[in-house]
Amino acid sequence: MKYRIAPVVENVAEATAACLITMVQGNIFAFTVSHWIIAAQTGVAAGVLASAAVMLVRTDNRWTIAAILGLATAAVDLAVHPGMFGPVFAEATLTGIGAAGLSYLVGTGWRRLRGAGPATGRAGPSANADSNGHELG
Repeated sequence: MKYRIAPVVENVAEATAACLITMVQGNIFAFTVSHWIIAAQTGVAAGVLASAAVMLVRTDNRWTIAAILGLATAAVDLAVHPGMFGPVFAEATLTGIGAAGLSYLVGTGWRRLRGAGPATGRAGPSANADSNGHELG
C-alpha cells in the first residue's frame, strides 16, 4: 500500500512547495496562513490529478512524470487563485515549472539513492529482479 500512496504524497508535496515559494516570490519570511491554505489547495488538487494521470499513462519515466505534474500544477494554480504578478497566467506558469523541476530533481535523486537508473527509474541488472525490473522476494 505504501508504494501506491508514496507517489501521490510526493506529487502533492512538490506541487505545494512550488506554489508556496512562487506565491511569496522566494521570500520564505513572507509566508502567511493564507499562503499555506492556497498552496495546500493547489498542491492536493494538482498532486492527485497528476498521480491519476501518471497511473493512467503507466509510466515511470521521470521526465514524463515531471511534465505531467508541471502541467497539472499550472492548471490548478490558475484555477485556484489569480496571479499576483505579470499577466494572469505568469504565476501559474512559474509554479508549474517549479513543480516540474522539483519533481524531476527529487524523483531522480531518490531513485539514484535507491540504486535505480538515473532518469527512467528502472532497476539495473539484478539477480533478484524479474523481467520488468521489479525486485523479487
